[in-house]
Amino acid sequence: MNNKSNTAEVIKDDREVTLKPLYLEAVSRVERLHRRLLDLIKDEFDRMGWDDINPVQALLMFNIGDNELTAGELRSRGYYLGSNVSYNLKKLVDTGYIFQERSRADRRSVRIRLSPKGEEVAEVIDELYDRHLKSIEQVGGLDNSQFEQLNIALGRLERFWVDQILYKL
Repeated sequence: MNNKSNTAEVIKDDREVTLKPLYLEAVSRVERLHRRLLDLIKDEFDRMGWDDINPVQALLMFNIGDNELTAGELRSRGYYLGSNVSYNLKKLVDTGYIFQERSRADRRSVRIRLSPKGEEVAEVIDELYDRHLKSIEQVGGLDNSQFEQLNIALGRLERFWVDQILYKL
């Protein structure tokens, strides 16, 4: 029984040794992918001569789209993951990209929606994604099934991380 226990520990240790570099690479890639996406958006804005908003704010507007919601809903729906949503919303309101108004039902609640200027930004991001879709399979070598598998794996990783936070694992 002692040998079985030692053998099981060795197998477990071997799996952890081979899994750890893969896990760390995946974490690093997720972070780099997000930064690259922000770089792509910044390049697009530079070509257009836009310099009054940043890529994070542009993604926020893209995610809001046609919706009217509260700042809290931005977080709960996963539209904004940063800690400074209030700062970005205030800046976007001040620069005319977002309209905000107090809710008639609950005066403490502020509802936001895109202005025509914000809708234009969301459209630029949508067009950028559409351009990528035209060549992602031929140039990037990624097809529907690979994206399905990628999304399943990323969804599982996200669920795992959420469980770590929620259940203090």
